[in-house]
Amino acid sequence: MATEVLQQVPEDNIQKKPLAISFRLLLGVYAIIPICLLLQLADSQLWEGYLKEALPTSPNHFVFFNILFGIPHIIASAIVMTSNVEYLKTFKVKVIGMTLALAVFFGFGSQLLPYYFLYILVASWTVLHVLKQQHGLARGVCRLSERQFNIQLYLSIAAGILVYIGIFLKNSLSPTEVLVINSIVAILSIALLVSTFSCQKSVPTRFGKAFLWANAFLVFSSFYLFVQQYYFLAILVPRLVHDITAYIFYVTHDYNRHCDKPRNFIYRGAKKIGLSVFLVLPLLSFALAFGLQQYGDYICQVLIEFFFGVEIRRVITLVFIGYLSLMHYYTESFTWKGDSPYRQFITFTK
Repeated sequence: MATEVLQQVPEDNIQKKPLAISFRLLLGVYAIIPICLLLQLADSQLWEGYLKEALPTSPNHFVFFNILFGIPHIIASAIVMTSNVEYLKTFKVKVIGMTLALAVFFGFGSQLLPYYFLYILVASWTVLHVLKQQHGLARGVCRLSERQFNIQLYLSIAAGILVYIGIFLKNSLSPTEVLVINSIVAILSIALLVSTFSCQKSVPTRFGKAFLWANAFLVFSSFYLFVQQYYFLAILVPRLVHDITAYIFYVTHDYNRHCDKPRNFIYRGAKKIGLSVFLVLPLLSFALAFGLQQYGDYICQVLIEFFFGVEIRRVITLVFIGYLSLMHYYTESFTWKGDSPYRQFITFTK
């Protein structure tokens, strides 16, 4: 779930909903930052680097991690969009247009453009998606001006993209290139530190200041863990913060939309079997994530070979989930804005 601006609506302008999103809960998700930093400190000082050697470069290397984080919230996003007819009617032109654009771009791009160019493009979009969500939330609490918001956001994005590239292309980079990346990210981090100190002067509450600094430390901690070569933890920090935050929105939305009266076939079916509205989306999205990750490629490959006599690998985990991910990045940039039908089922509390 990414949003350009998720501003807190004054309470007298909100129709109360059964379930409200707590900004304190959203801020509490950032507790993953000190936890990961303590793990790194314990590993370097007490465990003689055992954790660093045992962990892979990325959490994506753990199938179990992808089943718990990343893919479920992307599937949940797709379920919210496609299972509600009015949402499809509202956004169908954008969805169809982007689907065609992605098919054309990656269809031709995979043949004409260098792999690293496509990789960096997708990586940059991923970082933009993750950080725009967190900064959009913070803006609603901190009440930053447009200029302050953009400075904080794009300093963070620039640093985040370089850290991402430094981690996932580390085997392709020379020592000089790594030094250049580290130096640029260090400069960007210093600029972000100065900007955060400057912005906090205009933030009216301590709670708002805490949210402002939480987003800054999201970047600082990833950079520090990257320099210390704890690549898994450097990726884990923003992934967990982003994914858990997004899931809070999806579950809250569906609970408020369907708790009184089921409005689509999924929740009508859940009501018939007595399944709690609160559990429907999590169970469905986690089950689909597990099925697609574990069995999707095999089943798809068998069917393609049977009907067409050709062998195509990773149709589900690469092509289908890749498509869902990119569409998720795109649709979440507008589905949670103030004029979206999604927002009538979301309210906030401090």
